[in-house]
Amino acid sequence: MGSGRWSTNIYAAAAAYRARTGADPFDHDHLMRTTRARGTWVAHPTLDPSGVTVREARDSDEHPASLPIAVLFDVTGSMGAVPRALQRKLPQLFGLLQRRGYVEHPQILFGAIGDATCDEVPLQVGQFESDNRMDTQLGNILLEGGGGGQKTESYELAAYFMARHTALDSLTKRGKRGYLFLVGDEMNYPRVYARGSHAPATGWVSAARRGVAEIIGDTLAEDIPIEAIYAEVKRMYDVYFILPGAAFYGGDQQVLGHWRGLLGQNVIELDDLDAVCETIALAVGLGESAIDLDSGLADLADIGSEAGASVGKALATVGANRATVTTSAAPPGLSDPADNSRAIERI
Repeated sequence: MGSGRWSTNIYAAAAAYRARTGADPFDHDHLMRTTRARGTWVAHPTLDPSGVTVREARDSDEHPASLPIAVLFDVTGSMGAVPRALQRKLPQLFGLLQRRGYVEHPQILFGAIGDATCDEVPLQVGQFESDNRMDTQLGNILLEGGGGGQKTESYELAAYFMARHTALDSLTKRGKRGYLFLVGDEMNYPRVYARGSHAPATGWVSAARRGVAEIIGDTLAEDIPIEAIYAEVKRMYDVYFILPGAAFYGGDQQVLGHWRGLLGQNVIELDDLDAVCETIALAVGLGESAIDLDSGLADLADIGSEAGASVGKALATVGANRATVTTSAAPPGLSDPADNSRAIERI
C-alpha cells in the first residue's frame, strides 16, 4: 500500500459534498447506528484485523523513502471526539509533514482501540496510505463509544498487531523506525491474552475477555506481558502515548505513571483535545530533526492554527533526538511477514 499522493483539492471537494448532502464523514459508523442493533455492530472489512497477515509500508518509485506513521486512538467514552478532529485537520497534517519539509514520503495508517472485555469491535487497523485513501480509511472507523469503565482498554492488542503484523521498508532497508501514536486516556490490560477466558471476573480480568486468537486469529503459546510487547513494538516504531486533558482520565497520575513506565518521556499530556493533529505533526518533525520546537510552533502560526500554546506545552519535555537502528536490531519475524514464525500460527 502507500501509492499515490495526497491532494487537498480532492479532500476539499469531498468535504464540500458531505456538507452539501449532510453525509457523516464516518459513514460506516452512521451505517451501523442506523441499520443494526448495537450487539451486532462489526468492523468495516478494510479495518477488521481478523485474519490479516500484514499491513505494509513499502518503498516504490513514487515513494522511494517511505516513512510509516501509525495513529491509533481510543474510541471509548470521551475519546470519540479525537477521530473527528483528525478528520477535520487532515490537510493541516499533510501540509505540515510535506509542504513544510518534515517528511518527504509519509505513509499514514489509522486505527481504533476499544475494550476486548466488552466491546463488539475492540480493534480496527487500516492500511498505510500516502494519498486521499486515508480520508476514506478514517471514514470507515466505527466510533463504538463503549469501554468497560475500569480505567483499562485494549491498547496492548494494538501494540501486538503493530509489532507482529506490520512490515516496514524503512526499517529493513534503512534501519529506520516508523512512528506509532496511541491516543487515549486509560491503561493497558496487564498482558496480551492468547485466548479469551470465561473464568469469573477478578480485578482486570473479565469473564467476557477475548484474546488474539478471537480478535486477530493468531495462536500464541502463552500470554505476553505488556512490558514484553512494548519492548517488541519499540524496535519497529518510536511509540508515543498522547493523553488529552479533556478526556475522562486526563491528568490521572495512575494512568500517566503506567505509560511512563512503558514509554518514558514519550508520554504527551495535551490540554486541548482538538490539537492532536498538530501535536502529531510536530512530534514527527522533531523526531526527524526537521525542526526545533520554536520553528515548529512558528509553522503552526503561519498556517493559522490556534493550537500553538497547547502543542508547545505538550512537547516541551519530549525528546527530539531519534536514533537510527541497524537492520539487525529488528527482531526476526517483525520486519517481514514471510519470517513471522515466532510461536504464532494462523487459526
